[in-house]
Amino acid sequence: MRVTSYMLLLLITFFACKPKEEREAIDLLGKAIEAHGGEKAFEDMSEIQFRKWTQLLDENGDVESETDQLIQFQLKPSLTGKISWEKDSIKHVIEFDGEQTSYKMGENSVQNSGFLQAKRKEFDAAYYVVMQPLMLLQEENVKLVYEGVRTVFEKEVQVIRAEYGPDEDVWWYYFDSKTNLMAGNEVQLKDHRSQIENLSFSQAGNLKFYGQRESYRVDENGNRKFLRAIYSYSDFQLK
Repeated sequence: MRVTSYMLLLLITFFACKPKEEREAIDLLGKAIEAHGGEKAFEDMSEIQFRKWTQLLDENGDVESETDQLIQFQLKPSLTGKISWEKDSIKHVIEFDGEQTSYKMGENSVQNSGFLQAKRKEFDAAYYVVMQPLMLLQEENVKLVYEGVRTVFEKEVQVIRAEYGPDEDVWWYYFDSKTNLMAGNEVQLKDHRSQIENLSFSQAGNLKFYGQRESYRVDENGNRKFLRAIYSYSDFQLK
């Protein structure tokens, strides 16, 4: 009992030593995780499967590309998974076995190391996005700053800024002030700024995942320039 109390005291002391803006960001993320179903529901998952449909558009609103991916993640005992889709009647598969990434295009395996590294990043990004907001709280090497209340997407949201160090992209995450659900996010990249709005959610078991999302190119003040992408997440299956 004394050990448990001591450990609890260490955690409280560690949390209290963090800057006020970081403590507020962590507190908000805790509320957001509960709004999306709770940390236990996320942690209890051993597998997740879903479809992700993506449509990319140019500045004139013309369609550049469409993909309809089946995404599967095995979470325990360690992360493995597969992303598969068809393009021009050819099947594409990214697979991660826990150690190595492979890519097949039809019957051909791609061996280029640089290409496989890029596909591993694509795999990791798909996992990171679908496991929000839990992943933002668990992520290492990120500085979280609570920025207060702002009006975005014509609603009141609470804002967390995520910083990853000098010369890295800066992200802002928006949480609905009424529901604590993730309303969307914004990112400043080296050559442009994007804003993604979450229009709906998909319920799977006790968890709420993304449903419909729209990504806009925006200026430095968040004013929308054009619709860049439409995303649809569906057919969730959990174990």
